[in-house]
Amino acid sequence: MSSLRALLIAAAAATSGARTVVPQPAALTRLQRLRGGNVLATPPDGFDGAVAAGSKKAAMPADKVFRLGVFSGVHIGFGALLMLTVGGACPGLAESNPGLHKLVLGAFGLPFGLMMTLLSGAELFTGNTALVTMALIEGKATTAGLVKSWVSSYAGNLAGSLLLAGLVSAAGVLAGGGAAAAKVAVAKTSGAFLPTLLKGVLCNWLVCMAVYLASFAKDAAGKMVIIWFIISSFVAMGLEHSVANMFLIPLGILSGADVSWKAFLLKNLLPVTLGNIVGGAALVAGAYSFAYGKLGKPVPA
Repeated sequence: MSSLRALLIAAAAATSGARTVVPQPAALTRLQRLRGGNVLATPPDGFDGAVAAGSKKAAMPADKVFRLGVFSGVHIGFGALLMLTVGGACPGLAESNPGLHKLVLGAFGLPFGLMMTLLSGAELFTGNTALVTMALIEGKATTAGLVKSWVSSYAGNLAGSLLLAGLVSAAGVLAGGGAAAAKVAVAKTSGAFLPTLLKGVLCNWLVCMAVYLASFAKDAAGKMVIIWFIISSFVAMGLEHSVANMFLIPLGILSGADVSWKAFLLKNLLPVTLGNIVGGAALVAGAYSFAYGKLGKPVPA
């Protein structure tokens, strides 16, 4: 019967002049994905993928991590610059509707900076505090590899941020001589040590969730949606990100803010960096290793 059916179909196709198209496996897989199938890894598989990514980062040579860190510092700096360009040009909105102004600050800027970093393969210190730590906990990276990744990416991020801040200041990109940047620099160096540190914890908890969950997505659109919602949220909440501040505060200083480089380092960058490490390493890497990895497994008797 099957042979007869095949002959009838071929005859009908020949009579009508049409061609018989046989679906290919790859086409079927793509169709399944478009219908909402395998576009996002499951939480356990996503955790394994994040651990594998962290292992690769830990094994990368220090000079390459540094170079890719420079790129990421520039990317995040461009995001912060867009935030200042748009949000800093809405003083009336800040006064009349501060909630909406915070939403504007969050929506336009840092999400696109993180998108550039993740899609280009650049190295972001704050994300590495989670991914490389996951690999270390799961036995896929060494302590030396973690230290190399953290130090090299942090140094690269700082170099890229300072480079962009200098270029933006020299180019006179911001309206009003950079008054918005100067205002931000003063505000970010006026807080006490502990609250600033805790804002860093909360911030990188969200940033690392964005990096972690974006690694689950199988396409660029999925990654972008995840990044936009989470990153715009932390900006609107007024939390503290060390790499963004590496650009924002130096740009404010170069724009005439009454802030010293010592104040930048001790009153903001130090507490924020420490807080970012806790947020990424403990609240994301440690938490999800407990949920899906070694930390949650019973210790053999």
